[in-house]
Amino acid sequence: MDFIDELNRTHRHLVNGERKTVSLRRHYDADVAEVWEACTDAERLSRWFLPVTGDLRPGGTYQLKGNAGGEILRCEPPRLLKVTWLFGPDPGFSEVEVRLSAEDGGTLFELEHTAEMPAEMWSQFGPGATGVGWDLALLGLGLHLSGGEQVEEATFHLTPEGRGFITGSSRAWGEAFKAGGATDGEAEAAVAATTAFYAPEEESPA
Repeated sequence: MDFIDELNRTHRHLVNGERKTVSLRRHYDADVAEVWEACTDAERLSRWFLPVTGDLRPGGTYQLKGNAGGEILRCEPPRLLKVTWLFGPDPGFSEVEVRLSAEDGGTLFELEHTAEMPAEMWSQFGPGATGVGWDLALLGLGLHLSGGEQVEEATFHLTPEGRGFITGSSRAWGEAFKAGGATDGEAEAAVAATTAFYAPEEESPA
């Protein structure tokens, strides 16, 4: 799979208000029912994203291993899933909505993540703080749907393909940041910080 081609398949948008909304939209060559199952079946979700536990129904709660958890606000198979997305001791408002619709023989996948971001985190990383993570998730979903081998998240950034994907994603979110009102300097600083976070340089042995 051409990871850069995968990266370019996604359209990114930022709503830079009091609450920040990062939006990702892309097409998958699989039908809506297949993409829905991949996103909501616990066993399949663990193969391309993270293991999930909880009371997985509307009004129930979920917990992704080592990551976010929250409440399932809406679940309307096979078109709409909306959850709170809470991480850390005092996360504030954070919701994720996924919408699926039939398009060109496949599925249009749309994801919106709206959150209250700490000012210091936003000024340092901008939308790439969450955006790059979602780009990596959409790559994983694409690999899963196509039957490809999943990337090893812990070491992906150490491969040329991984560094290229992460760097490209960070730059794309820098462009979305500028479109959302950031200056060139603010966007460039955010891209540098985001890239360093997701793709740290491998330490040389002493």
